[in-house]
Amino acid sequence: MRLTAPRLEDMLPGRDNNLNIVRMIAASMVLVSHAFPIALGAGAIEPLSELTGTSLGHYSVAVFFGISGLLIARSFDRRRSMVQFLVARVLRLFPALLVVLALTVAAGAWFTALPFGDYLAAAGTWSYVPANLTLAFLQYPLPGVFETNPYGPPINGSLWTLFYEVACYGGVVALGLIGALRQRWMAAAAMVLVTLFHFAGPAIAASGLPLPAAIATRIDAFAVLTFPFMLGTFAYVWRDQIRLSGWVAAALWVPVPFMSPGYLMESWIVLALVYSTFWFGFVPKGALLNYNRLGDYSYGVYIYAFPVQQALAYGLPGISPVANMALAFPVTLVLAVLSWNLVEARALAAVSPLADALSRKGRQAA
Repeated sequence: MRLTAPRLEDMLPGRDNNLNIVRMIAASMVLVSHAFPIALGAGAIEPLSELTGTSLGHYSVAVFFGISGLLIARSFDRRRSMVQFLVARVLRLFPALLVVLALTVAAGAWFTALPFGDYLAAAGTWSYVPANLTLAFLQYPLPGVFETNPYGPPINGSLWTLFYEVACYGGVVALGLIGALRQRWMAAAAMVLVTLFHFAGPAIAASGLPLPAAIATRIDAFAVLTFPFMLGTFAYVWRDQIRLSGWVAAALWVPVPFMSPGYLMESWIVLALVYSTFWFGFVPKGALLNYNRLGDYSYGVYIYAFPVQQALAYGLPGISPVANMALAFPVTLVLAVLSWNLVEARALAAVSPLADALSRKGRQAA
């Protein structure tokens, strides 16, 4: 197996991989997971929760973070300049986010229970876009919108992960600046520290220490999400030693049925899932690669699905989770395709010209 399984290092160059379709599947599974609380209420049991202790959405987000850890570490390590790296990250996230937030406010005028003038004059209408662009101080409701929905008024419950995604980018920058992306022992040490925090963080958050609730929530979320991200970053640094084997991927899943639902089981599944994602993302070829001709619709699906699902829950009271999924997916997909072609792809095409222009201005100012 060691002689025949391809090394991650050999599979990384180029775009001849299945990562776009993996991300699309993950984004679609977030939609599936959210359909239950959106249709039935916040206390609804989501898929896999009873079996493993957490939801399908949690594991889908772990897939995103694992892939990001790998690719963002590679992007920073191969960057032309810090300006180019930062511009690429900003243009990947914020243009599409700005558009979905603006469209949400516009759509809110249709769904709100308030008179149009009151909706337009409400402070919450005007604060929605800037608050959510901060990523750190999210505003979930809009005035008078979805207040009678089973899940309540949150418009876009998927946005909370973006703060932690960007924070993990900062972690990659820090590791890169101290040389940890080119020193395997330093990456291994960072992986150990993140793993320790992964298990200690939830205990700290729930320990009863006099921590503000918001801080405890942040600690818990960082502990959960930095783990898959660091797995991806660790895989990048150790890429010349990591073999992508279907047999290893399968073996990692063998202990799962014998584990009890809980945090240890969740963590093991995340480890197995990240490795399996890398195997599936890079090793199988053939017809799967044709998907890359379409584009990367996963981010659009991720940021549009929740508002669409909430709109369906409002417009079709009593809608079942399955019906919510079935009706939301095609609408969300159309919006994601438009987002990719009209916003995201164009923003990505502007990365190099904008980074070069900013670098020139920086040199002139110096």
